[in-house]
Amino acid sequence: MFQAEKVKNECVDWIRDFFEKNGKGCNAVIGISGGKDSSVVAALCAEALGKERVIGVLMPNGEQSDIDKAQLLVEHLGIKSYTVNIKDAYDGLLGAIPFELSRQSIINLPPRLRMATLYAVSQSNNGRVANTCNLSEDWVGYSTRYGDSVGDFSPCSHLTVDEVKQIGRLLGLPDILVDKVPSDGLTGKSDEDILGFTYAELDRYIRTGEIDNPEAKEKIDRLHRQNQFKLELMPSFVPEID
Repeated sequence: MFQAEKVKNECVDWIRDFFEKNGKGCNAVIGISGGKDSSVVAALCAEALGKERVIGVLMPNGEQSDIDKAQLLVEHLGIKSYTVNIKDAYDGLLGAIPFELSRQSIINLPPRLRMATLYAVSQSNNGRVANTCNLSEDWVGYSTRYGDSVGDFSPCSHLTVDEVKQIGRLLGLPDILVDKVPSDGLTGKSDEDILGFTYAELDRYIRTGEIDNPEAKEKIDRLHRQNQFKLELMPSFVPEID
């Protein structure tokens, strides 16, 4: 049984301890998408540090149909925010690269530009960048390397989707943010449609090892193996020095 209140309180204490050791007086800088993960991380940081030390950064790529959810989160928490539209940078890079990018490169470019933006905002505002990934998405590699997969501290990377939602409700976040269906914003499909299994199936499998659908198990195991490199430090050559 997941003890949401206990875990939430421990996570708040962990965030305070991180900032005490790694940036006393610094601000938490968070990319705000309007989804559950960035909402919960922002709310945890606001409880841990006080809302005056949390900065939300909204980063649409041109028009963003659900940016109102990100604005709702900022208003609900009462945190400072900046809106930085990455479209000019995105279009500029597409035009500057002298060949046609692959579809996957195009999909991954906005998250990488957003992370560059977050670090620019952070360094100019005495900040530390929050990673907003959760365990379920990390398990199957549903993040962009050197995009949303990085940060200076990660409150939720060991919590499943369901556990993040439970903590979000405990923090008093609006249901529309906690239960917002995650999507990549490009294909018109939900994350679950693209993955081919539900987060409920994945969460159960991660925590218990149990799964009813053998095809889903095979796909989850394959994705987990293929994407382990995203969660590991970059391999480095170590010479033998006499």
